[in-house]
Amino acid sequence: MRIVVLAGGISTERDVSLMSGSRIYKALSENGHETILLDVFLGYEGDPDKVFDLHIDWAEKVAPVREEEPDILEVIKSRKDQSNMLFGPNVIRICKDADIVFMALHGDCGENGKIQATFDLFDIKYTGTDALSSALAMDKFLTKQMFRTHGVKTPESFLLKSPDDPRVPEFPCVVKICSGGSSIGVYITRDQEEYNEALQKAFRYEGKVLVEQYIEGRELTDCVIEGEALPIVEIVPLTGFYDYKNKYQAGSTNEICPAQISESATKKIQEMAIKAYHALGIQTYARMDFIMTEDEEVYCLEANTLPGMTPLSLVPQEAAAIGKSFNDLCEWILEISLKKYA
Repeated sequence: MRIVVLAGGISTERDVSLMSGSRIYKALSENGHETILLDVFLGYEGDPDKVFDLHIDWAEKVAPVREEEPDILEVIKSRKDQSNMLFGPNVIRICKDADIVFMALHGDCGENGKIQATFDLFDIKYTGTDALSSALAMDKFLTKQMFRTHGVKTPESFLLKSPDDPRVPEFPCVVKICSGGSSIGVYITRDQEEYNEALQKAFRYEGKVLVEQYIEGRELTDCVIEGEALPIVEIVPLTGFYDYKNKYQAGSTNEICPAQISESATKKIQEMAIKAYHALGIQTYARMDFIMTEDEEVYCLEANTLPGMTPLSLVPQEAAAIGKSFNDLCEWILEISLKKYA
């Protein structure tokens, strides 16, 4: 097949997306597909009719994910046409010429449903779920509303639209931006001073912030593919919580797959993951994140509709636990995504 692996963009998860895209590009190329890696924001300045023939390969130049978030302003300045349009030069044209677009985007610009909706209008096939479920899952407040409606247990929370909101939470609590990913803009606060500081930081990212009940427990995650749950991963950061640094810097976190938990807890989490998947109307695949207390009370935190595919990402580890290589996983995602268009 002729495949565009779409990555990059201008979200705070740009570097993660590029690394995911680079790995997916290599896997699909090894699988025999005619594949290119394309940055959704920077696009391609050459002749779009020849882009597949040229076999342009810049995947090897993608740098490892750094400890710090990318400088998005510098990325925007680097675009030759100086446009702030999300789609760079020739992106739509090249994607239309492909058999399918493999979505390797992460964060707001790739997971909020806008690109999916655009592709639907242009009749461009893509991997992953549709525009509506993407939008619901990206907005953590809406996600929780859907979870509660469908009986998926989730921590209590309230939404703020200003750092001056007078409501005072019960401490400790979690402050998180409403539509972020990779734990960017997430803060655990234990008193009023930390809380006020966290609000100021969070509102620099966006205008909606979620204040969530803090649950002490084990961090777990589970991917659902075609409505079936994979083996669960337990995430054990060596210090702090599973933040941006601990997610993407080798040696910062231990990931245990399958998680060493009881059979009853395994069943509970997998059933809740499937329930969360259906509550949001997700198609194809997604990864759900959980906290489990000492007495095995399980809370679903959120859903990730385009989970990471970096060397340290969790879904490839879950696939490996059932005997599927990374290349197998990429092919599997392609196959189930094409079923949407059958």
